[in-house]
Amino acid sequence: MAGSGKVVFKSGLLRWIDDRLPIVSALYNDAVIYQTPRNLNYWWNFGSLAGIVLMLQIVTGIVLVMQYTPATVMAFDSVERIMRDVNYGWLLRYAHANGASMFFVILYIHMLKALYYGSYKMPRELLWMLGVVILLLSMATAFMGYVLPWGQMSFWGAQVITSLFGALPLIGDPIVTWLWGGFAVDNPTLNRFFSLHYLLPFVMVGVVFLHLTALHVNGSNNPVGIDLSAKDKIPFHPYYTVKDIFGLAVFMLVFSYFVFFNPNVLGHPDNYIPANPLITPAHIVPEWYFLPFYAILRSTVYDSLFIVLYPLSFIGITEKLMGVIAMFGSIAVLFVVPWLDPSRVRSASFRPIYRWVFWLLVIDGIVLGWVGGQPVTPTVVLIGQLATLYYFAHFLVILPLLGRFERPLPLPDSIGTPVLRRDLAAQPAE
Repeated sequence: MAGSGKVVFKSGLLRWIDDRLPIVSALYNDAVIYQTPRNLNYWWNFGSLAGIVLMLQIVTGIVLVMQYTPATVMAFDSVERIMRDVNYGWLLRYAHANGASMFFVILYIHMLKALYYGSYKMPRELLWMLGVVILLLSMATAFMGYVLPWGQMSFWGAQVITSLFGALPLIGDPIVTWLWGGFAVDNPTLNRFFSLHYLLPFVMVGVVFLHLTALHVNGSNNPVGIDLSAKDKIPFHPYYTVKDIFGLAVFMLVFSYFVFFNPNVLGHPDNYIPANPLITPAHIVPEWYFLPFYAILRSTVYDSLFIVLYPLSFIGITEKLMGVIAMFGSIAVLFVVPWLDPSRVRSASFRPIYRWVFWLLVIDGIVLGWVGGQPVTPTVVLIGQLATLYYFAHFLVILPLLGRFERPLPLPDSIGTPVLRRDLAAQPAE
């Protein structure tokens, strides 16, 4: 079992180190003989894959920092110099930029897997909450990194997002002034964002460590979602290290396509234009992984769906403030998901209604992403409002009601039972 007993190494040097600093035995217990369910599928690859991509981002970021100049008059040119004059600078920058997109793809899939298989349920509530913290830190880091090239979309993205805090009553304007480091998005803003963009990934590593510690306390969930006995578990190595290596190989094929063949497809062409405070882009959009939240931000328009909120504008509750509350609320609601779902059945495999509702949530997220990337029109706004309404209804209304009234399918006695039943069903009748 993980963490049980004393590991004795054959190497005298390892024994000497481990007697004084038992980090080697701790890594051995948690990464080699750590007991995992024997029925984990490939959706469980995305946790380790997220850690690998995070390390890739940190390494490429450290090297890029050596050539980057965080000053408004030189930032754009320093990025161009990295691309043109630094040996393999183009590779480092494309790997870093597309690595951010790949990290969010992996992170979103990892969280959707947890929602589908109920990995947020007792006793893994804190494990889930730490995962949401990692999501928040990732979003903050990615946003600040997007500002650093100091192109048109970088500058105006910073202008729009930081200005949102001005909607907060009383404290909004001081917060915006502090974020800007003055009275406009300028050199102090770029320096602050550069500093935080460099720092936050290391904070994220610390939270990932806590996330893994919480995981190893109660063990991994499994596709069936039932508690396991000792006979249902196998060591992490070599069974899942091989599986993770295969998943990494497949990921590297996809990642290499974006880096070498289509490196700018996930970016915006306006960011190859130097920042100009006097020229506003025709359509300001964030990176694709922020688009669903951007759509929620834009959804609180007082006409049509939210017309009932119009009287609140007379007491300082404006549509801008409601948009900010809705955007941050869309993340905050994730923290309380373990308590919003009272069902004792974890896996959606045994919850037929919840399984359909889950896929409706996935479709809703795709719709919100599409809305966030479109110019504002009455039709787009209405679709965004309906999609936003469903997003919150899913967590605050549908999930609690399903947990109480849905009749799940009978749970198997062990994780081997569903497999055996399928095998028996596949045999021809005599």
